Amino acid sequence: MSPHLITRRRFLYLTAMSGAGLAVGCAVNPVTGERQLMLMSEDGEIQIDRQYAPQQYSADYGPLQDAALNAYIDRTGRSIAAISHRPQMPYSFRGVNAAYVNAYAFPGGSIACTRGILLALDNEAELAALLGHELGHVNARHTAQQMTKSQIASALVGVGTALVAAKWEDYAWAASGLGAVGAGLLLASYSRENERQADDLGLEYMTRAGYAPDGMVGLMEMLTSLSKHKPNAIEMMFSTHPMSDERYATTVNRVQSDYAAAKSNPLYRERYMDNTARLRAIKPAVDALQDGEKAMTEKKYDQAGALFKRALKTAPNDYAGLMMMAKCQLVQEKFSEAQRYAETAKSAYPKEAQAYHVAGFAKLKNNRFSPAYQDFAAYERLLPGNPNTTFYQGYCLERMGRKQQAASNYAKYLNAVQQGEQAQYAYQRLVEWGVIKPQQSDS
Repeated sequence: MSPHLITRRRFLYLTAMSGAGLAVGCAVNPVTGERQLMLMSEDGEIQIDRQYAPQQYSADYGPLQDAALNAYIDRTGRSIAAISHRPQMPYSFRGVNAAYVNAYAFPGGSIACTRGILLALDNEAELAALLGHELGHVNARHTAQQMTKSQIASALVGVGTALVAAKWEDYAWAASGLGAVGAGLLLASYSRENERQADDLGLEYMTRAGYAPDGMVGLMEMLTSLSKHKPNAIEMMFSTHPMSDERYATTVNRVQSDYAAAKSNPLYRERYMDNTARLRAIKPAVDALQDGEKAMTEKKYDQAGALFKRALKTAPNDYAGLMMMAKCQLVQEKFSEAQRYAETAKSAYPKEAQAYHVAGFAKLKNNRFSPAYQDFAAYERLLPGNPNTTFYQGYCLERMGRKQQAASNYAKYLNAVQQGEQAQYAYQRLVEWGVIKPQQSDS
C-alpha cells in the first residue's frame, strides 16, 4: 500500500462523492399517472435493490432451502406481477428462513416472505394477497417517495454506520442481530396512506390474476389475530406495515362491493397445503425459534438457548436454528460453543454467508486469527459489500502481523463508515502507522 497521507476530512469528502448519484426532478407515478417530485430514478431503485436485498436475505438466514417451495412462491408472484403497473421490473419472489412474521419488498422488485408468515397463511389466495400488497408498494414507488420526503437516500448508502452503532466488541448482538435487524434499517416504514394504496393495488392485482378477493380479508384477519395473541412474532411486520381497524373495514367493504363478482374465484387451499407440507412439518421448530428470539431480545439467554435446543431437536439441520443458537452462545461469550454451532450451520447451508461471519467472529474472540480471516474472506466471497467484514479482516491481519494489508482494509472500511467504535479504532491505527494525518491537523 502506498503511504500517501490524506486527512480525515478528505476521507469524508471521498465517501460523500462515492455515493450513488441521485437525479432530482419530476416523474410520472406509474399507478396514478400524476407527476411527483422524485429523488430516485427507476435505475436507482434497481441499484439499491441489488445492493441491499442480498444483505437482508442473509440477515433473515437466507432463502428457503426447500427449492420447490421457493419456486412455487416465485411462480405465484410472477403471475401477479405480470398484470401489475410495472411489469418490466426485474421481480423476484422467495421465502426466507427467518421465523418472525413478515414480508417485504425492495424498490426494484425483490420481494420476500418469512417462514413465520408462510406458516400463518391458509391458502394460495392469501399468499397472492400478501405478494400483491408488496407489489403495490413497488408499483406505487412508495420507497422512492419515502426517501424523497425524508431525504434519507444518502443514509441508505452509508447503512454500515447504523449497523455498528454499538461497540464493535458487541458485534454479535449489534450487527449480526436477530435476523430482523436489517429490515428496520434498509426498508421503508410505510405510511397508513401507503398501506391503503397497497391494499387497493393488491386486491386489484390478485383478482385480475384469478384469485378470490377473500384472500385479502383472510390475510388481514390472520395478522390482526396474531397481533393480539402473539405480538412478539409480528412486531417487525407492523413497524413497517402499520395495521388499523379502518384498513380492515375498508378492505371488507371493497370485497363486498367492488369485487363481489370475483368472490367465486378459487382460494387454492389444497395447492397451498401441498406446496407447504414440508414446511408445516417443522412448524413446532419455527414456533420455538420465534419464542427464542423474543427471549433473546429480553436477554433471557438460558431460556432462549432451551427454546433453540427444542427447535433443533425437531429440525437438527435447520440453518436458522443453528445460527440463532450460535449467536445465543456468542452473546454469552461462549465462543467455542458459538463456533461449533456456526460450523454446523456452514455444513447445513454452505452457500449462505452469515454462518461464516459468526464462525469468524467466534474464532477471532478465541485469538484464532488466521482461520477467522479465512471465514471472513469466505463471507466476503459469498456476500460482498459488508464493511464490517472489511474491518474484521483488517483486525485479523493486524493481529497476524500483516500491518500493510491491515492498513489497506482499515482505509477501505473508513471509506464506507466514519462513526462508531470500529471507525475510531481503524482511524487511530492509520494515524499511528502514518497513513492518515492526525485529526487536529485537518484544515
